[in-house]
Amino acid sequence: MSPPVETWAEQVRAGDVRAISRAITAIENHQPEAEALLRLLFPHTGQAYLTGVTGAPGTGKSTLVDRLAAYHRKQHEQVGVIAVDPTSPYSGGAILGDRIRMQGHAADGGMFIRSMATRGFLGGLARATAEVALLLDAAGKNHVLIETVGVGQDEIDIVRLADCVLVVMVPGLGDDIQNMKAGLMEIGDIFVLNKADRADADRLEQQLLAMLSLVMPRDGWQPPVLRTVASENKGIAELAGTIAKFRKHFGSSGERQRKHVEHWKKRLIELLESRLLERALGGTGGEARLTELATEVAERKKDPFTAVNEVLKRSGLDG
Repeated sequence: MSPPVETWAEQVRAGDVRAISRAITAIENHQPEAEALLRLLFPHTGQAYLTGVTGAPGTGKSTLVDRLAAYHRKQHEQVGVIAVDPTSPYSGGAILGDRIRMQGHAADGGMFIRSMATRGFLGGLARATAEVALLLDAAGKNHVLIETVGVGQDEIDIVRLADCVLVVMVPGLGDDIQNMKAGLMEIGDIFVLNKADRADADRLEQQLLAMLSLVMPRDGWQPPVLRTVASENKGIAELAGTIAKFRKHFGSSGERQRKHVEHWKKRLIELLESRLLERALGGTGGEARLTELATEVAERKKDPFTAVNEVLKRSGLDG
């Protein structure tokens, strides 16, 4: 049984691992207590720096995140890691097991690691990722690293949440620059050429620099390309330093604040859509009624506009 929400919030703010874990589960399962908890915690957020790590599968994102987290811990900073995994079609759970790969930090009370399943949600981000990031922020984590699935262009969704976006690439995957999704090129703040000890690293770097030269700088920031060999901890300190430089640049330019406003504008729209949908389909049998209407539309017994008007009228939202 969960403690009173006020006590729960204090436990989260104190960094209690069990309280944080229970809170994340409540968020993922859309439990009523989750919203009340986040309301209490929200005034204590806004301090953490969110770094998104994206890129194709096989680029070594998990190892890179692990090494970055370890670097920040050596600086005595609190770290949170959210690893968004593909969903198992059988259990609905995350199957890549980033927590298993990061077991070296299991006894470290200054780091919290959570794998989250996308549960079929497009965009490489679990629906609850934004709320979990807020929770870790309130729990006193200075840095929150968000590793995404690596599904291609839909991964652009991360730019709405992260303060800094790392796009990770490796030579030898057959994913040359000309084959990269344009959107991924546009959202990257820092490009990381991981496993840079491989052959063709120079060629890939030159291609990447040539492509980035065509991208317009944002407030004077031209996305750099950094080489790393995360498995050997090479280039991690330089990468962390570049992230800090990016943070300082956009903190002083006001770009970070504008980005946050845009994020919350979209998030408010999402919440409104969700609440209105819940209200329109509220009550017992709401989902069954939606399926019934969808069947009638699919069978051309009813047009979609009439169907939507019926739902709005039934819920009292048509006036």
